[in-house]
Amino acid sequence: MGNRELLEHASHLLPIYRQPPNVMARGEGSRIWDADGREFLDYSGGIAVLSVGHCHPKLSAAIAKQAATLMHTSNLFYTDKELLFAEALTRRTGFSHVYFGSTGTEANEALIKLGRRWHFEHGHRERTGIVSTWKSFHGRTLGALTLTGQPKYQEGMPLISDVSYVKYDDLAAMDAAITDQTAFVILEPIQAEGGILAPSDAYLRGVRELCDARGALLFFDEVQTGFGRTGYFLGREHSGVMPDACSLAKGIGGGFPLSAMMVSKKLSDGLPVGAHGTTFGGNPLACAAGLAILEIMEEENLVENARVVGAHLGEQLDALAKDASLPAAVERRGRGLLQGVRIAPEYDARDVLFAMREEGVLASVAGGDVVRLAPALNTTRAEADRAVEAIRKALPRVAKKA
Repeated sequence: MGNRELLEHASHLLPIYRQPPNVMARGEGSRIWDADGREFLDYSGGIAVLSVGHCHPKLSAAIAKQAATLMHTSNLFYTDKELLFAEALTRRTGFSHVYFGSTGTEANEALIKLGRRWHFEHGHRERTGIVSTWKSFHGRTLGALTLTGQPKYQEGMPLISDVSYVKYDDLAAMDAAITDQTAFVILEPIQAEGGILAPSDAYLRGVRELCDARGALLFFDEVQTGFGRTGYFLGREHSGVMPDACSLAKGIGGGFPLSAMMVSKKLSDGLPVGAHGTTFGGNPLACAAGLAILEIMEEENLVENARVVGAHLGEQLDALAKDASLPAAVERRGRGLLQGVRIAPEYDARDVLFAMREEGVLASVAGGDVVRLAPALNTTRAEADRAVEAIRKALPRVAKKA
């Protein structure tokens, strides 16, 4: 069936999203085809999920093999893939322990419980406060949504208590917010959904120092910045700051639902037996996918590719944003293969996406005004050039807002 016939069934889905009229049916590498057979260059990357592209043969084979061997046991039992992946991931990240989940928001919910329960276990029951930042994004469940410093997502939702927000990349504001009742601070090394906003390295180091001085924990949300996305395996490596724990998801499974909460040795006693749990997290099928992703990244040197191709992409986007003939493009933002172009307020960034799609390139919007590019880490310079050219051709076709 083609797009039109398949879209007749769309009425059965809750109208929560705003998809274009293309029903995606097949993918390979950085390319994807809709049900009518039209090919697109996928620079949306499943929102930074497709770390090794669509249907990488090694990833597909690992999932198929594990599916025919053992798919699920629950966490009543150890499995071989879970144990091997836990060892590989802690060795690669520098953390000592890991808790597996299925989604980024699940990993961030685990961070909330870890941050508060650790203080409880160590006799500091007054430490329940949480400090987050404006324009942050940490997920859609009620706890993770409370951490998200964007009121538009919180409207009509009951939130958890004792959470405050400060301006991102403002050390003085953070200094004023952390008290002797703060359990933890949570930050993104780059605010991805907030508009691809990168802080100064000095800011992240300063927050680490404040937390250490006042007894608060520091957590990083690496859901979108982890797994090579910014040109380092973890986004924290740009600054050299080591948090007490971090969340990982998206690229960790290359498209298979998988997430992790990485924990330092100091916090390894923060969630005692029975304090938390999950049915699907860390199942052998997901962990087989995670192991395959790590192997592919190592064999194909994908972190380095993200750095090199990302630098090239950034140079091209910089030139585009400085082109006086393209007034809709204001500035380039990002690192590695998490890049974007901020669109002037008199234009609609979504209209740029529509025009890019007509050029055969897919992207997404971050922060409401940034055209975000988050392709597979094995993308090429030629594909990056094609994506930039699509933006260049799309911008003049976008009309000003009425």
